[in-house]
Amino acid sequence: MDATLGGRRTGFGPPLVLVHGYLGGAAMWERLAERFAGRFDVIAPDLPGYGASADRPAPARIAGYAGAVLAHLDALGIDRFHLLGHSMGGMIAQEMAATAPGRIDRLVLYGTGPRGVLPDRFEPIVTSRQRLKADGVAATARRIAATWFLDGARAETFPLCQRLGAAVSEGTALAGLDAMEAWDGRAGLTRIAAPTLVLWGDRDRSYGWPQPEALWRGIAGASLAVVPGCAHNVHQEKPALFDTLVSDFLSPAPTV
Repeated sequence: MDATLGGRRTGFGPPLVLVHGYLGGAAMWERLAERFAGRFDVIAPDLPGYGASADRPAPARIAGYAGAVLAHLDALGIDRFHLLGHSMGGMIAQEMAATAPGRIDRLVLYGTGPRGVLPDRFEPIVTSRQRLKADGVAATARRIAATWFLDGARAETFPLCQRLGAAVSEGTALAGLDAMEAWDGRAGLTRIAAPTLVLWGDRDRSYGWPQPEALWRGIAGASLAVVPGCAHNVHQEKPALFDTLVSDFLSPAPTV
């Protein structure tokens, strides 16, 4: 079976892999990919069950998603790369960095944490599961996506997030909740060898401060960027600041 995933690829330069989160898709990165295409080979896969990979069964474990992304990169002939993961995609990125540390040059863990049960989330995962079954995917996507922005459903990019979430199947949505709930990456933090930036919006309702703090303190040498006045989707609420922080981190240090 073809190991490549659907998604988007643009630009030239060192590979930069962008991993989207729960109820997301490669289209979440469209603006960022355009801005970074002049410096990087930007690869944004649709995870199994999402977007152009909707024909692939969604794994019920984070390791399954990590394996799918690594297999996709293998199929593209890419060995080493920069890696940025957001939300559930940040869990996937942690798993990739812990299991294949020699392949990742620089790592950005954005709006995420090492505990899959999400103790500080706006609602417990068990509640999301119950409401998903009762209300359906479209209503659930609308409700959850609104929590990603300070302005809720009035945010400029809320319609995109709602549309991407509403397009997934109930099975994919349930598999993502199962994968997050079953995952605990705390023991793997010491195996992450790549220089790491932990990036978090200070009004994030999905991952409270103890989550990014655990990454910052648990990964040797990790840097921390806290963006004020942002919720979960910093890259869409304050794109210029997000781009500056990520670009600065990915830039090679000047030679002396």
